[in-house]
Amino acid sequence: MLDLLPDLFDHYPSKLTLLPLAFRAFGGKRLFWGEVVTVKCFEDNSKVKEVLAQPGHGKVLIVDGGGSSRRALLGDLIAQSAMDNGWQGVIINGYVRDAARLSSFNLGVYALGAMPMKTEKLDQGQINVPIELGCVTVKPGMMVYVDENGIAISEESLNFAFLN
Repeated sequence: MLDLLPDLFDHYPSKLTLLPLAFRAFGGKRLFWGEVVTVKCFEDNSKVKEVLAQPGHGKVLIVDGGGSSRRALLGDLIAQSAMDNGWQGVIINGYVRDAARLSSFNLGVYALGAMPMKTEKLDQGQINVPIELGCVTVKPGMMVYVDENGIAISEESLNFAFLN
């Protein structure tokens, strides 16, 4: 597997910002990148489900769940929907469930941890708004790059031609 982030930071040090939170990998895809779509919610994954049910076209959903460990914002059913709809990955400032199943999916899933309890569906939250993750502002339309070294964002799409 390619260690993408070290090479990107070597080549584009001023164009990348590392997300400082301690995310753990849960999905079967550990290397992915794409345009950012955001959701801001708290212990209600209605908007996560809504967004991932739409065509992703290789995008990555970044969710600010406030870091809550009381409810899982993603499980196997919504992750399956994300895969079926062409999403590259989901990054959650919060928790997931169905961790064993998620590891078998060809989907990037990074979160703070796993816990078994689902959310209530109250249709609360916001889609495509700027979010703050560990004092880093993440905006819709940015690019995110993920591998086992971390998660980085950029205002623009970066060219990988130098990797050849």
